[in-house]
Amino acid sequence: MKLNNKQTILVGLAFMSISAFWQVYDGIIPLILKNTFGINNATSGVVMALDNVLALFLLPVFGSLSDRTHTGIGRRMPFILVGTAAAAVAVILIPLGDRIYSLPLFLVGLGIALLAMSSYRSPAVALMPDVTPKPLRSKGNAVINLMGAVGGILMLLAIKVMVPKGDHPDYLPLFILLALFMAVCVLLLFFTVNEPRAAAEMQRQSAALGIEEDSGEETQPGEKTKLPPDVFRSLTFLLASIFLWFMGYNAVTTAFSKYAEHMWGMEGGDYALVLMVAQAAAIIAFIPVGIIAGYIGRKRTILLGIFMLAIAFGGGVFFSDHFSWLLFVFFSLAGIGWAFINVNSYPMVVEMSRGADVGRYTGYYYAFSMAAQIITPILSGALLDVSYRLLFPYGMFFAALSFVTMLFVRHGDNRPQRRKGIEAFDVDDG
Repeated sequence: MKLNNKQTILVGLAFMSISAFWQVYDGIIPLILKNTFGINNATSGVVMALDNVLALFLLPVFGSLSDRTHTGIGRRMPFILVGTAAAAVAVILIPLGDRIYSLPLFLVGLGIALLAMSSYRSPAVALMPDVTPKPLRSKGNAVINLMGAVGGILMLLAIKVMVPKGDHPDYLPLFILLALFMAVCVLLLFFTVNEPRAAAEMQRQSAALGIEEDSGEETQPGEKTKLPPDVFRSLTFLLASIFLWFMGYNAVTTAFSKYAEHMWGMEGGDYALVLMVAQAAAIIAFIPVGIIAGYIGRKRTILLGIFMLAIAFGGGVFFSDHFSWLLFVFFSLAGIGWAFINVNSYPMVVEMSRGADVGRYTGYYYAFSMAAQIITPILSGALLDVSYRLLFPYGMFFAALSFVTMLFVRHGDNRPQRRKGIEAFDVDDG
C-alpha cells in the first residue's frame, strides 16, 4: 500500500492556509496590542488566549458536526469553504483597526476571524484520515504538516520583507496577502480533490486489505463509541501530554516577537528570521519523521521529539542578554523536535477512534491543545511582566512534564516493521 502523495499534498492545502493565518496571528497581533494599543503582557496574553477559548468549545462541536454532515461535496468541504471565506474577509479589518488606532474595529475583525477559523479547523484536519487508510496516516500527517510548515515559512518570509521598521508599521499589505493566500489554497483544494470519491476509495482499499474501517455513518444518531478502560487511560495520558507540550511550545512562539524586541533590540520583522530557521528545519524533517515512526513507532518518535524540544528551550536560556548564531542551531533543533511530535501525535489520537468519530476525536486533540493555549499566554505573559528571562525556562519545564506523561501512553502506536531498500519509504503504521 502506497500513500497517494499528490492527493495528500492537495488535501494539505487547507492546513497550509490555517498555518499561514496562525503564523501571522502569533507574530503580529502581540506587536499591535503592545505598540499600538499599549496593552501590557498579561492583558495581551488574555487577548491572545481568546482564540483558544473559542476553539476549546467550537472545535469539538464543528468536528462532530462535520462527522454527521453529508452533502454532494462531502462532509468536510462545506466547512472548509465557508470558514475560509469568512476568515479571509475578516482579517482585513485587523490592520485597518491598527492603522486608525481603533481598538473596537481591531477586536471585531479579530473576533470574526477567530470564529471563522474555529469553524473549519477540525473538519480540515479530519479530511486527511477520511481519505487515508490507517496504515498510512503517520506518513500522511507528515505531508500535511509539511504543507503547514511551508505556509508558515512563506508568511514568515512575507513578514520579513513586508513589515517595515518603525514605531507604527503598516500591516495592511501583509494581511491582504494572507487573505489572498488562504483563498487560493482552499480553492485549489476544492477544484482538485473530490472528497466523496476520495473517501470511497479509502474504504475500498481498507476493505481489500482487511483493515477495519467503517463508512463514517453512525449507526444511531448521536451514538458514541465507548472505549475500553485501558484505551481510555492511554487517551487520557496522550491528551495530557498534548496539553503540556503546547503549554511550553506556544508560550515561546507567541511571545517570541516581543522577546526579540525587548531582549535583543530587533525591529520590524527581523525576529521572523529566527523562526524561519525553525520552520525550515521542520520542513526538512517532516517526511523522514514519518519513515522513522515506521521503524521505531510513534510513541518513541514523540519522546525523541520532546527531548529535542526541551534541549532547544534549555539552550535559549544562555542567550537572554545577547543574540548569537547558536540560537539558529537551537531553534533548528526545536523545529525538528516539533516535527517529531506533531507528525505522530494526531494519528495516535484518531487511531483510537472509528471512521464515524474521526471529526470528534480531532476535536478532542484540538480541545486539549487549545486549552493549553488559553492558559499559557496568560501565565507566561504574567511571568514576562516579571522578567523576560523566564520565557525559555518556562518552555523547557512543560516540555519535560509532557515527556513524563507520554511514558504512560500504551495505545495508538503503530507496529514497527523492519524493511529494506526502497520499501522503507512505504510506511505502514497499522
